Amino acid sequence: MTPPRVLIVEDDASIGLVVSAALQAENIETSLCDSVASRDTALANGRFDLMLTDVMLKDSDGLATLKEAMEKLPDMPVIIMSAQNTLETAVRASEINAFEYFPKPFDLNDLVLAVKQGIEKKRSKAEDPFEQLSAANLPMIGRSVAMQDVYRMVARLLRNDLSVLISGESGTGKELVAEAIHNLGHRKTGPFVAVNMAAIPSELIEAELFGHEKGAFTGAVGQSIGRFEQAQGGTLFLDEIGDMPMHAQTRLLRALQSGVISRIGGKASIRLDVRIVAATNQNLPALIEKGGFREDLFYRLNVVPIEMPPLRDRTEDIGLLAQHFLMLAAKDGLPLRKIDDNAISHLMAMPWRGNIRELKNLIYRLALLCREDTITDATVMQFVEPAPDVETSIPGASFEAAVTQFLRDQRQRGALREKLYPRALAQFEIPLLQHVMKQVKGNQLKAAALLGINRNTLRKKLTDYGIGPSGGR
Repeated sequence: MTPPRVLIVEDDASIGLVVSAALQAENIETSLCDSVASRDTALANGRFDLMLTDVMLKDSDGLATLKEAMEKLPDMPVIIMSAQNTLETAVRASEINAFEYFPKPFDLNDLVLAVKQGIEKKRSKAEDPFEQLSAANLPMIGRSVAMQDVYRMVARLLRNDLSVLISGESGTGKELVAEAIHNLGHRKTGPFVAVNMAAIPSELIEAELFGHEKGAFTGAVGQSIGRFEQAQGGTLFLDEIGDMPMHAQTRLLRALQSGVISRIGGKASIRLDVRIVAATNQNLPALIEKGGFREDLFYRLNVVPIEMPPLRDRTEDIGLLAQHFLMLAAKDGLPLRKIDDNAISHLMAMPWRGNIRELKNLIYRLALLCREDTITDATVMQFVEPAPDVETSIPGASFEAAVTQFLRDQRQRGALREKLYPRALAQFEIPLLQHVMKQVKGNQLKAAALLGINRNTLRKKLTDYGIGPSGGR
């Protein structure tokens, strides 16, 4: 069989050569070019089973002209690589039916696997696994690896009606994901109806969701259309689904299984045309074990799970988010402020238990209270009250008690003539570094900011003491 051929369009020569070598090792022939012009010439004069292309090239935006090139070769899969790691890039890549999208930096093994799958797809005429998107509002911000995973999952959901369960801590942006799935998908012309289970009294949830007829219960003075009917042709977002009482869970499960509902007190069957997206900040499997959530309902909702990362696990996005919220604050009538790098570094070291919602509130507060045009590290320290943080406190006794114990140990060993300072410092420093590294999950940038030392200094200490990313030795 003739070896497959791949066209690599990349203006970074080192990346192009590395990718080319990896593909050639898999018996895949490659051709390299570095511009839109050379790409079009190669496509006109050669046969390729797949094209692997960057977005920003030497002579122009590679995506701007790629759709036209792909229309001439509709059977050739295209894989997009991009350092412009935003939801907008994922949307643009998907609009042209890209086979796959890889944000830089990427895992080379994953890229090679995708190329193989793309080549096989061309040969087997299988359908694209990467769903087409339509242009719409792009509410999510972030270029972290964790957010790239979210973008890619959203992109795959836009031309189907699979149920989605979004999980994550409060304030991580679960409703934004639900809105993106709706606004970017094929149901975007229909309504988006959101209902928060935690905000509705238990006895009213069924009537809220399914509606009721006049006289169905005390206080039902007229007919009411429920949220399911309001969402017909669109998306129903069930927020805080873990707070739904068991009796309502049973009726919801029946509705999802049958695709039909009836209003409380009514006899007419209403066939549903609704996509269900649910969200929770609770651990539903643990709740199932305690008898607080139906296992069969969980599996009905959890067809496609999306896990929203907490802000502390995507601190590289904090600068982008802070700039975004400063612009929003200005639109809301607050003074237009700038924020410097030191202030961003300080924000990156904070624990963010309230996640993005907490960051937004803080940025608004700083925009209002800052007396200068630029928010600095000193400004952040002035207006942020340090919350008690037992997780980042040093475990065990106080420093004074630790030194006292050290001296007691030295007396018992008859080693009082040894130098106290370096040995005491090491005994105190090692558990401190271990504890901090454990709390920040191995993120050296956050650890250095938390400790108030240079990152290179931290890295040397970790190496000298043999402390790993998880804090172990």
